[in-house]
Amino acid sequence: MAEALPTIDAKRILIYMPTWLGDCVMATPTLRALRGLYPQAHLAALVKAPMKPLLDGLPWVDRLVTIRSPRAGCQTNRRRGACALAARLKSQRYDLAVLLPNSFRSALNVYLAGIPRRLGYERDWRGMFLTDQLKPLRRGLGFVPDPTLNYYMKIAEHLGVRDADRTMKLFTRKADDERACALLERVGYRCGGGRLLVLLNPGANKIEKRWAPAKFAELGDRCAKTLNAVVAVTGAPRERELVEAVIAQAKTPMVNLLQFGMNLRLLKSVIRQAGLVVTNDTGPRHIAAAMDVPVVTLFGPTPPEWTTIHFASEREIYAPSKDVNDIAVPTAFGAIEDLLGQAGAAA
Repeated sequence: MAEALPTIDAKRILIYMPTWLGDCVMATPTLRALRGLYPQAHLAALVKAPMKPLLDGLPWVDRLVTIRSPRAGCQTNRRRGACALAARLKSQRYDLAVLLPNSFRSALNVYLAGIPRRLGYERDWRGMFLTDQLKPLRRGLGFVPDPTLNYYMKIAEHLGVRDADRTMKLFTRKADDERACALLERVGYRCGGGRLLVLLNPGANKIEKRWAPAKFAELGDRCAKTLNAVVAVTGAPRERELVEAVIAQAKTPMVNLLQFGMNLRLLKSVIRQAGLVVTNDTGPRHIAAAMDVPVVTLFGPTPPEWTTIHFASEREIYAPSKDVNDIAVPTAFGAIEDLLGQAGAAA
């Protein structure tokens, strides 16, 4: 790791945010730390348009700047988009760019924008575009597993942050909370009414990370019968068939949240009302933790060392092999009982 930078008198700072939902959530402690280090500076977070609702309401940034996606397959539009983004950023006269993702494109964009100080990890052949480079941990030709949450925070520490709070945090809007409660009341759950709301998330970007729909259905049945829970199933819009498969194989009624037109803002508010989330290793896991909602996470082939979040109200279940479907339903339900027992004792 490079030595810490001398104090930079930066008045306008751009934080280039990660692409993936979970990574964006794991970056929130770094945003909070940078705000603490630069309390008077203008902090802008650069995000892809689909991620903007996720970060809506964060008190540590002054502005969310969006990256507009070009039409798929159109290289001309991609080049024009990169030039337009660079021009937009250049007009804002940022003093410092903090790059959280490792991509070549992110470094090129801030270089073209003429931002004088550009800080990030030296990866993906992009060192020529960075004025301040951090060296990732390596072992031979590979990288040493380093939890993403810590990986981002080391950039803030390089700037001078010390003893930062690593708790992830997201925020909701009152209107979205009210809409979520109205939605849930239509399907038999009253916010603050005493019953347990269990939220199942059977999707994931990679198929090999998905626990089988039949297992989610069986687990949901156990929650409904044993815990008297209202069980709801959610997912990304493209995972509609997966959500429907879980509900079709269940023996007890379950709520299909996708039929209510879920989006990221509403998902945050629904998760906030849940008493428990059961999910594969994907974005809703991090949203639950950022809302301080107990979560059971099912891990398959992906090494968990990269995504450790140190959330006390999480139970991580690892497949005995690299196949996530080797996780047994009784094992998952045992983790739920253990987690809820801990929550009850704390209450």
